[in-house]
Amino acid sequence: MKILYDNQIFTQQNYGGVSRYFCELMDQYSQDPDIEQTLALRYSRNENLCSRYALYQHWSSRSEFLCNTHIFPVIRKITRVDVLNYLRINQRESVRMLKKQDFDLFHPTYYDPYFLQHLQQKPFILTVYDMIHELYPGYFSPNDPTKTWKKKLIEQAEAIIAISESTKSDIIKYTNAEPDRISVVYLGNPFEYLVQSHRVKNNFEHPALEEPYILFVGNRNGYKNFIFFIKSVARLLKKDENLRVYCAGGGPFMRPELEILNELNILSKVRFINTNDLIMKHLYENAQAFIFPSLYEGFGLPILEAFSCGCPALLSNSSSLSEVGADAACYFDPNDPESLLQSIETVLSDDHYRETLIRKGFERLKLFSWENTAQGTKKVYDNLLNQ
Repeated sequence: MKILYDNQIFTQQNYGGVSRYFCELMDQYSQDPDIEQTLALRYSRNENLCSRYALYQHWSSRSEFLCNTHIFPVIRKITRVDVLNYLRINQRESVRMLKKQDFDLFHPTYYDPYFLQHLQQKPFILTVYDMIHELYPGYFSPNDPTKTWKKKLIEQAEAIIAISESTKSDIIKYTNAEPDRISVVYLGNPFEYLVQSHRVKNNFEHPALEEPYILFVGNRNGYKNFIFFIKSVARLLKKDENLRVYCAGGGPFMRPELEILNELNILSKVRFINTNDLIMKHLYENAQAFIFPSLYEGFGLPILEAFSCGCPALLSNSSSLSEVGADAACYFDPNDPESLLQSIETVLSDDHYRETLIRKGFERLKLFSWENTAQGTKKVYDNLLNQ
């Protein structure tokens, strides 16, 4: 079985859940003699991909010059090469590999339908990560083509993978996709590979942390509900002079966020940390709790990250989060500040409840592995090719 993956997410995303998903699939299939895989790509700065040297062999035409971490940043600065240039370089490579037709099945990594005219008679399978653009269009630019692209691909894909039952239900609700064309395949633990000692840098330096703290992870825009979260916990931060909030990833605070933190008089107690997997793991391991106030998630990988690090997870009672967390997490209403505050105070004050959540988190984690993800995905591949 020959699988072709394209460049999209590895051009667009330097770090994130979707690129990790495809890296983990490729990692698993590297050990599967039944699968021959190719990643149509020349250049990427994606941390998930570039840190996995074993996957370099699967790149269709890796440019040592463009990928050089010392030379190319200088060239980029001088010539003002930007993401659009990378996209052109990589998309040309994806089109080149599509035209070769040396594959049995195409699996695009995101929703740009550029490839449809080049597929000829080859089938493609689409992974749908969420339906956030359909549910909350107000959080996105009216010029954002994602919703239109996604609808077009859902209509034409021979098979669809949804990463949760919640996402499958939303696909059915917002499109004309037949339920029997959609397979649910859960994701795995993002930190699973860190247990392999050769992956961990021995000289890693942990960031200095002021404890105790609660943890917010990822992007803070729109439906991620950060402003609700920070306004809700402001009272708690003032009440407990030692408690702090760390925000991991998502970029440095923007001016409107800094203004809100200043108005709430908590600017000194909320800190942004630029992160990678090792830093993230360290943050989870030392946090009093991980708070996930998002209004919507297609799956929620940070839940599994928290479980794997023994960090109590406090989750919004929306979308897929309870499907992933089950009884191993504490839930709150993402529109009710009192609900969130009560959940945090319960976890911080009740050691028995806290330990119960940690124990159940480890048990729940056993249901999610990248091996299971790869096997479930391969089953969809097989079913499609054997029709």
